[in-house]
Amino acid sequence: MVVEYIRYTVPIERAAEFEQAYQTASRVLDTDPHCLSYEIARGVEEPQNWVVRIEWDSVTGHEQGFRTSPGFAEFFAAVRPFFDEIQEMKHYDVRQAAPERSANG
Repeated sequence: MVVEYIRYTVPIERAAEFEQAYQTASRVLDTDPHCLSYEIARGVEEPQNWVVRIEWDSVTGHEQGFRTSPGFAEFFAAVRPFFDEIQEMKHYDVRQAAPERSANG
C-alpha cells in the first residue's frame, strides 16, 4: 500500500465548489479496485488549506490501473478546475501507523 497526498491551497470563496468537485470525484474512487480508502480534510487554522489522502494498492495500481481506467476521465474532469491550486502531489510508503481503534475504545 502507498498513500498519495495532494495538498491544495483553495481560495475560501471556492471551498464549496472544491468540496463538490471531490464529492463527484469520490464516486469514481469508491468503485476503483486500486483505491483502498481516501479522505479530504480542510485546515482548521488555515481553512484555505486542504489535504486529500488516498490509499492505493500500489503506485502501479494508481498510475497504470486507475489513471488508464474508464472512470479516470470523470474523476479528472471533476477536480481539474483546482489543478493550479495543487502545492504537492506525491506518493509515500507508510512506515508506521497506529492500530485501528473501535469506536468503543
